[in-house]
Amino acid sequence: MTGADKLKSFLEKFNLLTEAQIHEFVASFTEVKVKKRQYLVQPNFTAKSRHFVVSGAFRSFVVGDKGTDHTISFAIEDWWITDYNSYIYQQPATMFVVALEDSIILQIDYQQEQLLKKSNHNFETVFRIMAERGLAFQQRRLISNLTQTAEERYDHFIEKYPQVAQRLPQYALASFLGMTTEFLSKIRNHKVKRK
Repeated sequence: MTGADKLKSFLEKFNLLTEAQIHEFVASFTEVKVKKRQYLVQPNFTAKSRHFVVSGAFRSFVVGDKGTDHTISFAIEDWWITDYNSYIYQQPATMFVVALEDSIILQIDYQQEQLLKKSNHNFETVFRIMAERGLAFQQRRLISNLTQTAEERYDHFIEKYPQVAQRLPQYALASFLGMTTEFLSKIRNHKVKRK
């Protein structure tokens, strides 16, 4: 399946766009091959594009004062990623977005997205729905971090995203779940012994 086909399939789930509109939407994107460890976004540079993952995996993260990195999000096939604050406001980024695997993305630049939204209200609705879903996910994650133990957060992630967990480096998953790599290893070892 081509990148264009994957994005088309993603859009069809919304039941908002005609075949011609889907074609117009997809035509606004450019396919890009990304090597493992290549950065899409880096702090102090404005995020110029929004990225749809055709194949591969990405991680967005920030680096704290003491040099510790904190994973903000992941993206695998059919997910989207960028530094949204930088992209939406067209101001310097505060996070990194890096490929965890050799990947293929479809990207749309900020100006092209604005033209697309102006050309058809349904295109704007698609982006709004994606933004709402992203906000709801971030809220669930924040509540989880505030109310669940580290082990509960791990269990929930493994249950909800088993295909993602298998592909992530342990340090990245630990960072996302708000724990050290050593603590994540203890949780995993404890679960293996219980089986």
